[in-house]
Amino acid sequence: MPQIPEKIHELTVGQLSARSGAAVSALHFYESKGLISSRRTPGNQRRYTRDTLRRVAFIRAAQRVGIPLATIRDALAELPEERTPNREDWARLSEAWRGELDERITQLGRLRDHLTDCIGCGCLSMETCVLSNPDDVFGTRQTGSRLMKERRDS
Repeated sequence: MPQIPEKIHELTVGQLSARSGAAVSALHFYESKGLISSRRTPGNQRRYTRDTLRRVAFIRAAQRVGIPLATIRDALAELPEERTPNREDWARLSEAWRGELDERITQLGRLRDHLTDCIGCGCLSMETCVLSNPDDVFGTRQTGSRLMKERRDS
């Protein structure tokens, strides 16, 4: 990992990419979503403060555990003066995210179990299969696409 001299207080997008491991396109995307920010030089080049490295590390760690970017953005926005997240911030946020992750794990477990059932029977029935037709309320009233108008038998 390339070292950046201490006297340099701002990083180019290439330096930030090399140090953080995030692709330049990902950094541009993070910026477009309001997760990180930069200033522009007179030549219109992006410059990031050194603490952006910690923000990118925070973003990537949260993404790895499945936290949506919108949730990450909201968490970063709660920090005073958009400061860099620290250990205490991570502990507080990860505790708050725990319930959401537990719910997602439960949902994935249900999906896995239904997938196994479906593979076991092999029916892929459009009428009774819990994967192809989960909680089909409209199917009790009519057949066919939900977007089709109901046919009235004359």
